[in-house]
Amino acid sequence: MTMSSAKTTEKPRGAKLDLKVIGPIVALIVLILIGMSLNPNFLSYANITNVLARSAFIGIIAVGMTFVITAGGLDLSVGSMAAFVAGLMILTMNLLTDSMGIGVDVILIGIALSLVAGLIAGLVNGLLITKVGIEAFIVTLGTMGIYRSLITWLADGGTLSLGFEMRELYRPVYYGGIFGVTWPIIAFFVVALLGEIVMRHTAFGRHCAAIGSNEKVARYSAVSVLKVRLATYTLLGLLVGFAVVMYVPRLGSASSSTGLLWELEAIAAVIIGGTLLKGGFGRVWGTVVGVLILSLIGNILNLTDFVSPYLNGAIQGVVIILAVVLQRSRSTDR
Repeated sequence: MTMSSAKTTEKPRGAKLDLKVIGPIVALIVLILIGMSLNPNFLSYANITNVLARSAFIGIIAVGMTFVITAGGLDLSVGSMAAFVAGLMILTMNLLTDSMGIGVDVILIGIALSLVAGLIAGLVNGLLITKVGIEAFIVTLGTMGIYRSLITWLADGGTLSLGFEMRELYRPVYYGGIFGVTWPIIAFFVVALLGEIVMRHTAFGRHCAAIGSNEKVARYSAVSVLKVRLATYTLLGLLVGFAVVMYVPRLGSASSSTGLLWELEAIAAVIIGGTLLKGGFGRVWGTVVGVLILSLIGNILNLTDFVSPYLNGAIQGVVIILAVVLQRSRSTDR
């Protein structure tokens, strides 16, 4: 074969669009168009801000989950962890109210407790996985049951409620904001922005991808695999605590049903956004798009009678399976 014929048969590079990049964005645009066609109030300011505020809890947790999955890990306990931390926070604030009265200092102590409790819970998961050597699936499945049982015990099978006056004082953390944008939306944006910077422009982000891609190669490259993996679970726990800080003033209560299926939504958002379930590649901005996609699906189901909103969990499960199938098909095509 001559050089000229070889050049003519060579496929041009860069001509093919990367569906892994544009796929989630296209899906988000399609959902917006569907919502607009089904309900004229879909793009109203009230509906959009409500969707964004309610998705902020899952979004904050999903950012942390992105690092865990990128490093080849998994955490099934985040929903139960959030419920337990919320219950612990409410109990503590109620006890402090009896001795210290109604005040901002009680709220600040509650916030600090939530962050520390989440961090410790994530650290425990990480230590069991990295130091003890138990599989992540087993560890987090076990702690999922432990945290769910603990919140049920703390609430005596019922609901833990924050005192009325303290709840009114704490409400602006969820319902307040600046320039018409509520604090949970702002918090989600800041966490996502910082997460994207860390993932793309720091050694920690590169090490997470290296460990998820090939742990042995990462070790030979002088990457501290155990420390990085431990850090991902600790970071996720801290973000669960931060999400609880935003969640408690919304309802002012916690029960055994709090945080139910949050782990499913967080994992689904990460996978939909393009992060590889097997690890090695993570994309925080994609996770944000994934969170918005799941939130809009739920919102469209609530605004229309096309499909029962009780099937939202089933739809999310189908979306996870489809996303993983698409990831595998793309890997086999290479």
